Amino acid sequence: MTEAATGFGEIRSGSLGVRIAESAAEVEAAQALRWRVFYEEMGAQPDAATAASRLDADAYDPVADHLLVMDHDRGEGAAAVVGTYRLIRRPAAARVGDFYSASEYDLTPIRSLGNGLLELGRSCVDEGYRTRGTLQLLWQGIAAYIFQHRISLMFGCASLPGTDPDAMAASLTYLHAYHLAPPALRPRALPELYVAMDRMDPAGFDPKRVLAELPPLVKGYLRLGGFVGDGAVVDRQFNTTDVCVLVKTELVTAKYLKHYERKIVATGD
Repeated sequence: MTEAATGFGEIRSGSLGVRIAESAAEVEAAQALRWRVFYEEMGAQPDAATAASRLDADAYDPVADHLLVMDHDRGEGAAAVVGTYRLIRRPAAARVGDFYSASEYDLTPIRSLGNGLLELGRSCVDEGYRTRGTLQLLWQGIAAYIFQHRISLMFGCASLPGTDPDAMAASLTYLHAYHLAPPALRPRALPELYVAMDRMDPAGFDPKRVLAELPPLVKGYLRLGGFVGDGAVVDRQFNTTDVCVLVKTELVTAKYLKHYERKIVATGD
């Protein structure tokens, strides 16, 4: 991808920067990072080809844009990749049949938004870079991307660690009780995969404590006014339980809009 294609070059913060991958080598570096985090660290179960390549790769990677966090103190290009997020717009999804999330959720309620949809997934950051600053840089990159491409709703499968829904009953119940998407925007887990999220009486836990214990990525979505779909899905390959998260992007762009207005004025873009 080129700067002209993505609409923003690289957003810098000290030695770190965020931009869209520009070469096959950079995409492969992102896939190698995903392997280390998902398979080596989180216990995902690889098939033979994945184990041999030590890359987390699938049919969606060639059509996606890959948002990268780069540490320029480590070098340039592929050597600098320390974080990644996979971004799939509607036309790209159509090239491979559908969105990745459609394998777990009925997306009918949001398909009417057409090309205003953006699917996010495969987010991970190198263990040594899991700081607030890195996450903020990722969000700034996402905001720049959705601003450029006029995205109205972003969504994706966010993961809770583990495959026992009863062990995460408080988390799932909290999301269902406090953040369930309105019916007009509510994807539902496919019938054969559906796991009920309202697993206990919400009076049985402290909502603030449960919110604090959610994975940082899920909390990030919720801070932006995010919703969840109906039903969770157990993903045994990745050793996770997934929920479908949706965020209206005006809440993202409003947060970062002034930053990009200043950049456009400064660069004359």
